[in-house]
Amino acid sequence: MSTTILKVQNISKQYRLGKIGTGTLSHDLNRWWHTVRGKEDPYLKIGEANDRSVKGNSQYVLALQDISFEVKQGEVLGIIGKNGAGKSTLLKILSRVTAPSTGTIKTRGRIASLLEVGTGFHPEMTGRENIYLNGAILGMTKKEIDTKLEEIIDFSGCERYIDTPVKRYSSGMTVRLAFAVAAHLEPEILVVDEVLAVGDAEFQKKAIGKMQDISKGEGRTVLFVSHNMAAVKSLCTRAVVIKNGMITFDGGVDDAIQFYLKESTVHTAIKEIKERKGSGIIKIIDVEVFGNSIGILPQTGQPFHIEFALSNPKGITSNQMRFDLRIDDHMGQRIAWMSDSVLPKQSFNTSQRVQFMIPKLNLNHGLYYVTTHISVNNEVSDWIQNAFSFEVTEGDYYGSGKKTPAEQSKTLLDYNVNYL
Repeated sequence: MSTTILKVQNISKQYRLGKIGTGTLSHDLNRWWHTVRGKEDPYLKIGEANDRSVKGNSQYVLALQDISFEVKQGEVLGIIGKNGAGKSTLLKILSRVTAPSTGTIKTRGRIASLLEVGTGFHPEMTGRENIYLNGAILGMTKKEIDTKLEEIIDFSGCERYIDTPVKRYSSGMTVRLAFAVAAHLEPEILVVDEVLAVGDAEFQKKAIGKMQDISKGEGRTVLFVSHNMAAVKSLCTRAVVIKNGMITFDGGVDDAIQFYLKESTVHTAIKEIKERKGSGIIKIIDVEVFGNSIGILPQTGQPFHIEFALSNPKGITSNQMRFDLRIDDHMGQRIAWMSDSVLPKQSFNTSQRVQFMIPKLNLNHGLYYVTTHISVNNEVSDWIQNAFSFEVTEGDYYGSGKKTPAEQSKTLLDYNVNYL
């Protein structure tokens, strides 16, 4: 049975908005008077939710509000959410960079953090000296650091510059060295913010591999914040979604990503979408996605329809136009492409509606995004990236009474198995 290594209970963090962060004199005196009498700070519960996109009326904002969760030893917890949701604030509290306004944190063992480029590094000191400095901060002896030194330098790929002051490093080199130090000095909990995105593709792959080794091979715990859903899926064993300073989902990685993307999707009427390219000779003004009939949700193994209403004031006929659409999964990977250009056209009428129909939907259950592209006489008329999304519900594709696990495949094939 795995042991709980981190327990967070009712964590909240309040900030005062504006240039002065300490509050007014009257507020300070009021706080002091409540403290003298053994009362709770009167301003801790005052404040609006952490929604960066909305102008509020309060001077105070709750960057985090009543956050509670537990992490087991060896678990890799993904923390996902929009910019400004409170992810970095939470990691700073867990790393003891800042203190919570309310709540408690219980940990077992050392925490190493990689929160921002250069965090914990002294710019005037060399890379080598900073390795020893970070190790000392983590409570390691010089002898312990000596045994790991060559391994850290080799992993970072900064050997040529290791005796150069860190202030002369690029941001990518700094992150390389900082991650190498944090990962190799054997903390029980490794906290990694979006900072890894600064590194190049080769280093990101190397870093994710190292974090997998740390959690699976060495049984240490990782908290990982990223907007790269593919990295979260490949690395994490569990994920939480933070929205406006509160945890809105805690569970499996796939379910968490689906929840986050569904919450993040802005449902704008397709007619009102401004971010589209083309001449506009023909434009999409409405779309309906349905299963067996209008109003029925798409289901794996059942008929599937996408029907578009078009604005076609110049009476363009179907033989003059080309209509393509692309279906992507929630990770942004292309799943399917359909186009009227590869099918024989039945008629050359003036088009006001276009329907794509799949007799037996072979998409597994999940959330999907559609990009549309219409051209007229080989000129782009209406091109919309991620124009809309739709959800496919579970279905018995093979007629066997069994559902196909979505994590195994996004698309399903008709096939036979014969034992000969």
